[in-house]
Parts: sequence; C-alpha cells; structure tokens
Amino acid sequence: MATNEATVEWMGREEEFEYAGSVAGYVTVLVRLVVGYWFLHAGWGKFGFVAGEPFDAGGYLANADGSPIAGLFALVAETPWLLELTNVMIPVGEFLIGLGLILGAFTRLAAFFGGVLMTLFYLGNADWAHGYVNGDLLGLLLFVVVGVFAAGRLLGVDAYLEETEFVKQRPKLRYLLG
Repeated sequence: MATNEATVEWMGREEEFEYAGSVAGYVTVLVRLVVGYWFLHAGWGKFGFVAGEPFDAGGYLANADGSPIAGLFALVAETPWLLELTNVMIPVGEFLIGLGLILGAFTRLAAFFGGVLMTLFYLGNADWAHGYVNGDLLGLLLFVVVGVFAAGRLLGVDAYLEETEFVKQRPKLRYLLG
C-alpha cells in the first residue's frame, strides 16, 4: 500500500505523519455518503406527505429549558412566522444538505449548513447528563471533516464543477465546492 507523508504545523510544532492516500480518499467518500444519507433520510422523514402529518418543531423549541440558547429557541417557538419558517426549513434543509453530500455537489456549503444545524441540535439537547460528547457533537465533527477534506472533489459533482470556466474565472467559488 502506497503511503504519503504530510508535514503540518500544529501548536507551534512541525509534525510529520504518514497516511495511506487511496484509503484516505475512500474513507472520505464513505463519510460523505453516510452523512449525506443520514441527513437526506432525516429530512425526507419529516416531510408531511411522508410522515402523514406536518413537521412541528414547536414542542422541541419551547421545552429546550436547559439549553444555553433557550431564549432564542423560545423566541422562535413564540413567533408564529419564525416557527413556520423553522418547520419548513428543517426538513428542506436536512434533505438538501443530504442530497448535496450524496451527489458531492456544493459539498462545503452543505457541510457548513449541516454544521450549523448540528450546532443548534447540540445546544438544544444540552442536558449533557451523560457528558458533553454525544451524537450531535459527533455529527458536527463529521460535517467539519467532510468540509475540511473537500470530500466532494472525490467521486463528486464538485470535481466537474471546479473544471468549468465559470468557476475558474471565480476561484473563490471553490470555497463552496469541494
């Protein structure tokens, strides 16, 4: 198995490490696909035509008493238009984030918004009775990994999008892709 070497500066020290290049690529794609399926499935299951009733985040938001952002959640729960927007955006957002990750399209943008949602879920479930590390925090970490490693460039639509003249003329768009 071929290995690659990388040198990184970490906390003021230069560190060298070896990694298996092809294996790292496969693992990155696998993580992207699994996280994508997780969110696609979560969003799909919240659509009213699938679940049989419309998604309602009101109870969750109103009862997030132990959360450090309980005030924000209460405001959303008590403001009808914000609650309705939330009730639409959670399923749509989860579905689109998952679809983007599965296709490898706008991967970093999808990972960013997935990270935002996971941060809100983490803070909303903040009883931390079993410690600070829970599934929401691990989900957040997975979105960071997908974004940092530009997982959409491996077997994803982003690899093709980055080769278009449109993106080549606007290199900052690559920050949304990958």
